[in-house]
Amino acid sequence: MDEIDRRIVAALMNDARQSFATIGASVALSAPAVKRRVDRLRAAGIITGFTAVVDPSRLGWTTEAFVELFCTGRTNPDQIQQAARKHPEVTAACTVTGEADAIVQLRAKDMAHLEQALERLRAEPFVTRTKSVVVLSRLT
Repeated sequence: MDEIDRRIVAALMNDARQSFATIGASVALSAPAVKRRVDRLRAAGIITGFTAVVDPSRLGWTTEAFVELFCTGRTNPDQIQQAARKHPEVTAACTVTGEADAIVQLRAKDMAHLEQALERLRAEPFVTRTKSVVVLSRLT
């Protein structure tokens, strides 16, 4: 991966919908040359996909919480990831150091919705307990 590849990746991270021609203009390459590089970056596993970033507040999901998950002894990260993907309210999930095994970020429309999402998460067979904090305001 060279400097041009890095600039192409940065451009895609900024706006994955921009055309190859637009990216090419910013890195001094033709659109077909940018496409070849993007194809190569995808084949190498550097670019793994293109995603829509959704503003949860525009969906009316303005309630936010971070939930520590405490899991049974043999729970692996793949199990946690698969469970997190089943819950649309989960906007992020990470394994962590410390007492908890993982932390998830939940977004919901209100406290009742948050409680329902939390109860569904707690029902996962490997979750032994949770510890939650509700976000009052975002600072950044």
